[in-house]
Amino acid sequence: MHPLTTNALGPRILRPSVPKSKCASALPRPHAHGHASAPAPWRRAFQSTTPRQVKNQAYSPIRNPDSFTTHISLSSSTRTPLLTLWTASWCPTCRHVLPLIQSLVESGIGEPEGGVAFAPVEFDSPDIMSGSSYSESLAMTYMITSIPTLLSFDAGEAQTGTKVVDARKLADREFLVDWIRNEARRHGGRGGGGRDGPSSSVFGGLFGGGKS
Repeated sequence: MHPLTTNALGPRILRPSVPKSKCASALPRPHAHGHASAPAPWRRAFQSTTPRQVKNQAYSPIRNPDSFTTHISLSSSTRTPLLTLWTASWCPTCRHVLPLIQSLVESGIGEPEGGVAFAPVEFDSPDIMSGSSYSESLAMTYMITSIPTLLSFDAGEAQTGTKVVDARKLADREFLVDWIRNEARRHGGRGGGGRDGPSSSVFGGLFGGGKS
C-alpha cells in the first residue's frame, strides 16, 4: 500500500463527521500528479515472470566427493543433465570461462530443450585433493587431464564424447550456447543428445576420449 494512501485514509476514519466528498478529495489522484503508471512496472514484472517456469539450475561449487555424488544422484533422479566445469584457483582461464558458462545457464539457454543443471568442481579444493582413494579416482575416472574441462553427466554417466578441453572453445559464447542446448536434449537418455557417439559410464570414462 502506498504511504500517501495510508496517511490520507487514517485521519478520515477517526473523524466520521467529515463529509465523504472531502475524504475522497483528500485522497491522492495519481493521474493528476503524473503517477498513474506507478504500479504498472510491478504488474508487468509479475505478469512476465509468472508464466515462465525456470528449469535451469546453477549450484554452488563442488568442493568434496560427497557433494559430487549428491549432485550426480540428483541429476539422475530428475533426468536433468548436469554440466560440470572443472576449475582450479591457479587457473587464469577459469576466471573467464566460469562466469561465462554460469551466465548462459542462468539466462535460460537450454531450457526449451529440457533444461540443465550446472556446478563448477573445484579440483584443487582440500577435500578433493585430500589423498583419499575416492578423491584420486575422480580425476582418473573422468579423464580430467587439463584445467579447465567442461564435462556433462546424464543418467549418472559422464558424456566424455562431448567433453571440452579446448580453451578457445570454452571462451566462445556461440559454441557454448550450442553445446549447452545439445546436452539439454539428453533428458536421461545418455547418448541421445550427443554429437560424437555413445557416452561413457563411470568406469568407461577411463577409456573415453576428449573433445579438443
